[in-house]
Amino acid sequence: MSDIIRRDPRAEWIARNRLHPLHASVQPQQHTWLGPQGVVRKNPHGVGFIGPNGVKRIDRSGAQQGGSSKRSAAAAVQLPLHQVPAPAFYIAVVPDMVGGRLSSHDLDLLGLARQLAGAEGAVLAIIFGEHKESAFSTAGVDRLLLLQGDGFSGYAPEQRIQGLHAVDQQFAPRHWLLPDSRTGGGELGRRWAASLGERPATRVWQVKDDHCTGRAGAGQQDIARPLPRLILAQAECAAPVDETRHEALPVELSTSIVRSLTRIEDLGAVAVDPAAVPMIEAEFVVSGGNGVQDWALFHRAAAALGATEGASRVAVDDGHMARDRQVGASGTWITARVYVAVGISGAIQHLQGIGACDKVIAINMDPGCDMIKRADLSVIGDSSQILQALIDAIQAYRTGAHRDAA
Repeated sequence: MSDIIRRDPRAEWIARNRLHPLHASVQPQQHTWLGPQGVVRKNPHGVGFIGPNGVKRIDRSGAQQGGSSKRSAAAAVQLPLHQVPAPAFYIAVVPDMVGGRLSSHDLDLLGLARQLAGAEGAVLAIIFGEHKESAFSTAGVDRLLLLQGDGFSGYAPEQRIQGLHAVDQQFAPRHWLLPDSRTGGGELGRRWAASLGERPATRVWQVKDDHCTGRAGAGQQDIARPLPRLILAQAECAAPVDETRHEALPVELSTSIVRSLTRIEDLGAVAVDPAAVPMIEAEFVVSGGNGVQDWALFHRAAAALGATEGASRVAVDDGHMARDRQVGASGTWITARVYVAVGISGAIQHLQGIGACDKVIAINMDPGCDMIKRADLSVIGDSSQILQALIDAIQAYRTGAHRDAA
């Protein structure tokens, strides 16, 4: 055969046309990218491909990069099982578990714990209260400790500190890792540090060679210090575990935790107006774009869902939404757990702004638009009909729930 490299004009045209259904299949996978915190993230699957026997091969030429068939083949391969029968030490992780599930921040924290544990150590995850997570094994958890009961539900920092003391006495972890977040981990970590009498490393975004680097000076400076026992880490502190499975063996405390008389009483959740929640802090965002024909219906659907409203740049320019509700690189970068895009085609600036969202749901008439390709769940159809059906389903569910309660 000839060694002459020939061009494929059709493939080049598809690569230039972002709206073509085969556009993603001809794009090379992105090896590195810059995260919202300014940390360079690496794609462990960016170099290499899955061979016919399910073994990952390294191809430096780049000829095997990209392609949906390779991604599906990689998903079908059973990940190798990492076992630690007799751990030499433990790395304790206390994730936030917002909504009863591991967040992206929690996954980064478990990735950092996996790095610190190495081959001889085990990652011990401590979970308070009930949860809905079923993927601890693929997140890097070797041992799973559930501390359940009325004393650990709701806002109970004093009882949780008492539980952490029991864990510390039994397992003596080499390091404690907690997320430095506003959803509970930052406060609990500082309470735990005061209880231990130790000086923690806060806002840590990098750990390397027994040293850690944390943000300071309103995020404008970095402070490097030797790695302490207690670490409060930011998001993107490490890459999540994605190439191994772990046992996630359940463990129990050898001693019972006596419920203490707390000085704090949890009066339950307080209803908050979703419109008053800043976009950057919202957990559930519903955004409208050029495909929304009935904006009054859109507002009713967002209110029924209890979601914070957002919009694309086109909708903001047309006057349908305020400028502070614009989502995207030229607006607000959001980190919502659920993002619903209604009638948004998915410009590159908008996709950049929702890059850190956990789950993306797209409602659109065009099955080939970029937002549909980005979404985890897509609904193809008229947005007005879908939103009205969604409102009816929510009202029927709430009416049925009231009847069942009665």
